[in-house]
Amino acid sequence: MGATEPSRAGHDRSAAGSAAPPSGLLDLLSVAAVVLNPKGQVVFWSPNAEDLFGYTAEQALGQYAAQLMIHEQHRDEVVKLFAEVMGTGADWAGAFPIRHKDGSTRMVEFRNMRLLDDLGDVYALGLAADQRAVERVERDAALAMCLVSQSPVGLAILDPDLRYLAVNPALERITGQSAAERLGRPVGEILTYLDTDPEGRLRHVLETGESVVDRHIVCRPPSDPDHDHAWSVSYYRLEDSGGRVLGLAYAVIDVTERHRAAAEAARARERLSLIARASTAVGTTLDVETTARELADVVVPGLADVAAVDVLDSALDGRAAAHDGPAVFRALAVSAAHPTEAVRAADPPGGLASYSGDRLITRCVRTRRPVLVPHTTREDLGRIARHGEAASLMDAAGVHSYLAVPLLARGEVLGALDLTRIGNPVPFDAADAFLACELAARAAVCIDNARGYQAQRDAALTLQRSLLPEPPSGLPGLEVACRYQPAGATSEIGGDWYDAIPLEGDRTALVVGDVMGSGIKAAATMGQLRSAARAFAELSLAPAEALHHLDHLTEVIEQTITTCIYCVHDPHRGTCEICLAGHLPPALIRRGRAARLLDLPTGAPLGVGGVPFEAATIPFRPGDELVLYTDGLVETRSEPIDARLDTLLDTLTTTRGHDVEDTCDRLLAALRPPGGEDDVALLVARALD
Repeated sequence: MGATEPSRAGHDRSAAGSAAPPSGLLDLLSVAAVVLNPKGQVVFWSPNAEDLFGYTAEQALGQYAAQLMIHEQHRDEVVKLFAEVMGTGADWAGAFPIRHKDGSTRMVEFRNMRLLDDLGDVYALGLAADQRAVERVERDAALAMCLVSQSPVGLAILDPDLRYLAVNPALERITGQSAAERLGRPVGEILTYLDTDPEGRLRHVLETGESVVDRHIVCRPPSDPDHDHAWSVSYYRLEDSGGRVLGLAYAVIDVTERHRAAAEAARARERLSLIARASTAVGTTLDVETTARELADVVVPGLADVAAVDVLDSALDGRAAAHDGPAVFRALAVSAAHPTEAVRAADPPGGLASYSGDRLITRCVRTRRPVLVPHTTREDLGRIARHGEAASLMDAAGVHSYLAVPLLARGEVLGALDLTRIGNPVPFDAADAFLACELAARAAVCIDNARGYQAQRDAALTLQRSLLPEPPSGLPGLEVACRYQPAGATSEIGGDWYDAIPLEGDRTALVVGDVMGSGIKAAATMGQLRSAARAFAELSLAPAEALHHLDHLTEVIEQTITTCIYCVHDPHRGTCEICLAGHLPPALIRRGRAARLLDLPTGAPLGVGGVPFEAATIPFRPGDELVLYTDGLVETRSEPIDARLDTLLDTLTTTRGHDVEDTCDRLLAALRPPGGEDDVALLVARALD
């Protein structure tokens, strides 16, 4: 063995043939190889031996190893061990103090064994490494094993073909899959429950070396397929010290509790947001149907995929609900998050439906408690729907969860809010029932208010209509058409009225008035003033004198301010005497001319007192038309009154010559918005030949 050949033994050379690439472990330990002949002389000295002991191959070869590297006090012991290895062939291993060339002493880990060549010569091979390096590697390995086995983080090691080599207990616990189920198998066969492509992502990391850190995934592992679990996963490529790819490792941290807490917090925020939206979106009007529709719309899609509001018919009529037998509901609203056959299963708004006592909605209103069916069966759908066809529609649509909550207001059950889930895969739970009850309670108060208002409004409207005269007919020299429209749902009935009163001498008194205020009181005041106006007309009082007496009459009516226009038509003289009490001027249409507003003394409203009234007489010949109206026709909050009066005149100009009934309809169509804020009285009179 020469000095030059062994000195090159540690240099990196490519492996030939099918040999695997070298491991970096020996390089990490810096293992030195030394060969001694039977005399104890060095005959082989590796480059790492030079690094470990400080002597070059030229300095070491041929030297007695004991004299070169061993302190005198240890030489006998070394010679004895050497003789035992050479004589018996028994290996020896242990740590021994070695003298470095620089004079220092180092503990070196040895592995000694006897060698025999083809000539029968005996040698001793010693493999040596710095004990500190050995201890460091052992310590690191022990620490790694401890971390892997005891870590709460799930760990897996894969080979370059992405087959499992090792799995720690934490990963078994997190995923519910044992190591035996994984070892030797590719990840594509194991991670089938993930929605993404884990094998493709892992292969990308393996090929590029780009680690993936703290990737959040939500899945349903085999150990718990009914609930979502959240994991934070990281992928790393494994390489040795020389850069050779050993495989891949991935770590899994179970963050399910944090995920669920965050989801619950987000759900709580959504509930608060839904309640906030409901507080502004539900009850914007005093209309039962509108309020029900607002409730159904606000819970979709945040709480349900389909929502229906059904009110007991007895509650709408003010009757006591039956405690047994069928319950009759009036469907008020249905709303859906998306087109679905389940909408056809619900009763159409406005229709009446009778539900037997075994139906879930009947149980809801009878017990005044929510009815929750988290997972509906075909039998459940039969108890939800009113008939078999509706149940089949719900089943076909995919209804899987149901919730009904009562509409309770001031101790009375008004109906129920009916909710189903289709596209939303999460079943209703107790928290949803609580939220639905909160929304239903708020809406029920609004529905109850609307119901009470509707009853009062109906009473006022009935009173007012009963106080208005029948449409006049057969008036000498006049063709008259009248209209009355109550205020929309946002306001109460007012005190507007019209009248056409036959007088002596073929004359006719035309009256339009507007009592300020609303409700039954305004309607009752209107009735008194209309009756008084008729009485004064029967006395053949002039318009100014009639208004004077009406003004005096209002002194005994508390807080009454009324505007009025009083006209007397005389067909023989072809005139019309007009007097205003704070009222808007009438419009006049003459043949061949555009419509215009009459310039008349305005006067003060009735109830002001002490202000004289002044009348004016205008020619009113055959074909002329006079239009009397209350401010509800031309006054709005969104447009100037001048623009509205211009619209009035333009409409009259274009309808000149039409039938007076048609003129009334066209005026209301042009000027009366749906759900107007004030009621309207309108009278159109045309002089005949």
